[in-house]
Amino acid sequence: MTIAKHQEVSAEPLLRVNGLKKHYTAAGKTGFRRSTVKAVDGVSFDLREGETYGLVGESGCGKSTLGKTILRLTEPTEGEAFYRGVDLFKQSRRSLQAYRRELQMVFQDPFSSLNPRQIVGQALEEPLVIHGIGGPKERTARAMDILRTVGLQQDHYYRLPHELSGGQRQRIGLARALILNPRIVICDEPVSALDVIIQSQMINLMRRLQTELKLTYLFIAHDIAVVRHISDRIGIMYLGRLVEEAPTDELFANPRHPYTQVLLSAVPVPNPEAAKRQRIVLEGDLPSPLDPPSGCAFHTRCPYATDRCAREVPIHREVSSGHMAACHLV
Repeated sequence: MTIAKHQEVSAEPLLRVNGLKKHYTAAGKTGFRRSTVKAVDGVSFDLREGETYGLVGESGCGKSTLGKTILRLTEPTEGEAFYRGVDLFKQSRRSLQAYRRELQMVFQDPFSSLNPRQIVGQALEEPLVIHGIGGPKERTARAMDILRTVGLQQDHYYRLPHELSGGQRQRIGLARALILNPRIVICDEPVSALDVIIQSQMINLMRRLQTELKLTYLFIAHDIAVVRHISDRIGIMYLGRLVEEAPTDELFANPRHPYTQVLLSAVPVPNPEAAKRQRIVLEGDLPSPLDPPSGCAFHTRCPYATDRCAREVPIHREVSSGHMAACHLV
């Protein structure tokens, strides 16, 4: 997999998320009280201009909900999201629209996010219409130009979504996000449904466009091996919380949280005999967010758990320069 060098990253955060929570109320059976699902439970992190921040975790850990909540596609329960010093969660719907030009999203399933009755050109031009950008001819020219940017032909403008391959549809999803010239793109598992070769092509394309268009990515995925090839820093989520965060090379060289160690032990290597890496196998299933464990949420599956882990929630703190972890054993 050929990856372009990362562009220069600013030291100041372009986006700062503080204590973000997204809770849902689940209806109980007749005679039982309602339960609260803590999909995202107090997540804080910074996204610096020009970087790619990879967010990794099992299905159901809340990473996609986190991305959608930042953009207010679903409303937050609590917390702050400062974009260039402005709290997005305190903006009215009218004022939020101006910021949405600068924060866009690429969805996991491009087929379900595209209108099956719209040709590609209409789907690409719709954001321009909503934001009142250009006339009909200018919007068409812009759509044709963005198709070339993501590696497609002009005749794709006239096609319907079902006439495209999965890789082509994902390029359309990327093109639709880029057509407004955003500064931040939240990528919600953009390559998980693609085969390995197409994944490589998409990641190389995203890296090239990041440099050319000066983009900042929040890259959400469950495959830590894929995230390694595109991210400057990586955050590990487990059951709604960040358990570890570090620069990519540091995380792979020195994982501190037991859950991160489990994830890395499962990554395939080209020569297993030469690597001789110990495989850590988790016991049990991911706990239900309807009834999360007390203390550290990972203690029910952690091979190193103590009595303290079951009682106290670990603090997410710096364990070395730029390396954060939430574990009593660190």
